[in-house]
Amino acid sequence: MQYLVSVIDDKSNSGTDEEMAAIDVFNAGVQAAGHWVFAGGLASPDSATVIDNRDDAGMVTDGPFVETKEYVAGFWVFEAPDLDVALELAAGGSRACNRKVEVRPFL
Repeated sequence: MQYLVSVIDDKSNSGTDEEMAAIDVFNAGVQAAGHWVFAGGLASPDSATVIDNRDDAGMVTDGPFVETKEYVAGFWVFEAPDLDVALELAAGGSRACNRKVEVRPFL
C-alpha cells in the first residue's frame, strides 16, 4: 500500500544545510529499504496559483487556497506493507527534516 507523508512547516528559515543533509541520508535509507516511491519539496505558498473551473467558472487566483500559519512544504510517497511501517518511516522523516508530518494512505 502507498502512503502520502506531507511535511508541515510553519517557519521562514526552512531547509537549513543540516536539515537538507539529514533528509538526503534519510532518503537514501528509504530507497535502500525498498520503500521509496517519490518525494519532493514545494515552493512557498505565496508562489501558488489556485484554479477553480467548477461549472466552467475559469477562476484563477494567485496565492494559496487557504491562508494559514502552517503549510505543506514537501512530501514523500512510501510503499509500505501496513500503517505501522508507514508510521515508522514517517517518524524518521519527521526527525530528518525537523518538521511535523501527516501520514495518509492512498485510496
